[in-house]
Amino acid sequence: MDTYTVENTADLKNPKLYINRDLSLLEFNKRVLAQAKNPDLPLLERLNYLCISCSNLDEFFEVRVASVLEMAAIDPKAAGPDGLNAQEQLEQICIHAHELVDEQYQVLNRMLIPELEREHIRFIRRKQWTEAQHQWLSHYFHEELLPILTPVGLDSAHPFPRILNKSLNFIISLTGKDAFGRNSGRAILQAPRALPRLIKLPVAETETGNHDFVFLSSIIHAFVNELFNGMTVVGCHQFRVTRNSDFFVDDDAIDDLLLAVQGELAMRNYGNEVRLEIDAACPEETVKFLLDHFQLSKDRLFLVEGPVNLNRLKEITGLVNRPDLAFPAFKPYTPPQLSSKRDIFAAIREHDLLLNHPFDSFSPVIDFLRQAAADPDVPVIKQTLYRTGVDSPIVNALIKAAQAGKEVTVVIELRARFDEKANIDLATKLQEAAVHVVYGVVGYKTHAKMCLVLRREGKSKSLRTYVHLGTGNYHPKTALLYTDYGLFSCNKELGEDVRRVFTQLTSLGKVSRLNELLQSPFSLHQALLEKIEREITNAKAGKSARIIIQVNAVVEEQLIQALYRASQAGVEVKLIVRGICCLRPGIPGVSENIEVRAIIGRFLEHARVYVFANQGDQEVFAASADFMERNMFKRVEVCFPIKNKKLQTRIVTNLKLYLRDNSQAWLLQPDGNYLKPSPAEHDEIIEAQTLLQKGLQN
Repeated sequence: MDTYTVENTADLKNPKLYINRDLSLLEFNKRVLAQAKNPDLPLLERLNYLCISCSNLDEFFEVRVASVLEMAAIDPKAAGPDGLNAQEQLEQICIHAHELVDEQYQVLNRMLIPELEREHIRFIRRKQWTEAQHQWLSHYFHEELLPILTPVGLDSAHPFPRILNKSLNFIISLTGKDAFGRNSGRAILQAPRALPRLIKLPVAETETGNHDFVFLSSIIHAFVNELFNGMTVVGCHQFRVTRNSDFFVDDDAIDDLLLAVQGELAMRNYGNEVRLEIDAACPEETVKFLLDHFQLSKDRLFLVEGPVNLNRLKEITGLVNRPDLAFPAFKPYTPPQLSSKRDIFAAIREHDLLLNHPFDSFSPVIDFLRQAAADPDVPVIKQTLYRTGVDSPIVNALIKAAQAGKEVTVVIELRARFDEKANIDLATKLQEAAVHVVYGVVGYKTHAKMCLVLRREGKSKSLRTYVHLGTGNYHPKTALLYTDYGLFSCNKELGEDVRRVFTQLTSLGKVSRLNELLQSPFSLHQALLEKIEREITNAKAGKSARIIIQVNAVVEEQLIQALYRASQAGVEVKLIVRGICCLRPGIPGVSENIEVRAIIGRFLEHARVYVFANQGDQEVFAASADFMERNMFKRVEVCFPIKNKKLQTRIVTNLKLYLRDNSQAWLLQPDGNYLKPSPAEHDEIIEAQTLLQKGLQN
């Protein structure tokens, strides 16, 4: 690999010092897809990684590509820190996205399908159907599909139907005429979303294997003639359209945020087209017809060798009972003092408690709220909710608390992307239970993860404040899949800070000065710059200086420049960045003291932690905020200090383990590529997530 060089390294705004954020996000998807190729991983998990890479790419087009397209229309010459204008970004995005999609289908067709077949999990193609299979599938089509499929012949009375975002569709070429003498030569068939995309063949009726499947698209292809009586189908090809799904709410014109979000949600399925996927066997004339209809250029056309939505293949994990092809079952650890049978308030009074999910169970967080809901000495509960999941035990506990007569206030972020509908339903459910529901601050997403419980204690029954602060959402299911930290504390100053933040969110007034918390959009960004500057000062004075940052993304320009200055001053900077990183490490004279690594493993790295050496008086913070402009200036975030020395040590020990990982780590190179280092023959294999998992189980 050629050495990446930068002229004029004194200028920290030099575009060559920055990686484009969207190209960096595509690099993350490449790392996810690499997991699907890893023969050391269980086969069904590899299929799941393929599906994740596809769903990630869907969202990338729905949000990021849509945003760049809008910028190209509004201000085509505007450029980001990397120097690329919108059109140049689109050109690079399309090149890398096409490479990624080609690789996805190669992984499916050349690796996963053959390996699944060796495990007797088969996708039966139409040409391979036995007579028994054909008969059963014909019956399935006539009984389950034919009554609900609605083909639309294209003519002056039947214009091209509105195509739902990411739905499965077929364009059908026809000859002959119908009963009315009509034939435009083409029809559109939309597959209802409720239909399964994989149909399991019954063993007894089809004399087939235990895990034989047929794609819904194969069944429709085989029997599509039945939908056009008296006509002949000469072509039937899948296609899928991806649309702009990043809706806009005008903050200056909102009277009712709930109604505004509901109004935008109704349009999400019909936003502007940003991508078209078509079966690779589709004739060029039909491809051109679709491109012209959707007014898309060829660079946003993807001709694919297989199903147009690979993400739906994840259905197979619920249809195949093969634990030998999945990750071993894992039971999170529950600290004895946080057992559901113990008094969680008494445990918190002894000292602060730290949970590291998913290695530590999320159950204590649920128990915290359940005990608060049932405790007659608890008059008040306040909670932020960003993503919670369906039928959440957190929500159920809050409802029970309100029903018990407690003052329960919940701040719900209605604009949590792709969870808007669920959060609107949640708001309604809570309000019906007499919970005070607010939607935060217009113009600023509430991304902070906070829970506050006031409890009357002692002979005087004075109020004591208990808090839980986290880096991740109050979502029990993702707490099994995402790595995050959560802190329980009854520290008086910390509790008062959390109360003040809730007051900001629910009422009006100026910002109160906080004692312990750093908060976006007010103090966090400046505090981080000052702490980095302090490490620079220490390094220049010949003192030890070190920064360790673990986040999901590093994008914000001023923070990147501060880290560059730190490297130039001799500060050792270690960054563990799961996703986007716009900083270029390893550039002589700028960032040779910066290492950037990404960990891709069984669990999605989601924690946000900042560590500063501070001349021996180490500071450790956990937060809800990544190093992004939106987190620093457009969201309500909280960053909380870890004061307990044992808890500090635990977090730093975990970070050092990640920094030693030589199995699941990828190292960012100066040119923007990531390399996965190979351990030497006699090196100890270090896999951080597995060691954390085993360490807590033993």
